Amino acid sequence: QVQLVESGGGLVQPGGSLRLSCSASGFGFKHYWMNWVRQAPGKGLEWVSGISSAGGRTTYYMESVKGRFTISRDDAKDTLYLQMSSLKPEDTGVYYCVKSGGPVYWGQGTQVAVSS
Repeated sequence: QVQLVESGGGLVQPGGSLRLSCSASGFGFKHYWMNWVRQAPGKGLEWVSGISSAGGRTTYYMESVKGRFTISRDDAKDTLYLQMSSLKPEDTGVYYCVKSGGPVYWGQGTQVAVSS
């Protein structure tokens, strides 16, 4: 079955960096757009970034993370990444890896906390 497993979250000080990973299985990873979506404490879901299929030549970002976050993928490893730099307290939340196109699947999420 389809599985998306995120990792790499943690506690980091403002200005710090984290790299999230999402290991995918159970579907043809390279054929699908992939996304990162987050949920801040007590708030709704917020789309963060998306990347096109087959090599990820096209990427999109929400305005507040442009220039700080970089989405990428390794289709040989069926893995999605989110490199986060210059982190701010408002980046705190649970980050989910989401497969789009066809049935939508979500991972279980990884917690990111930005605090001094």
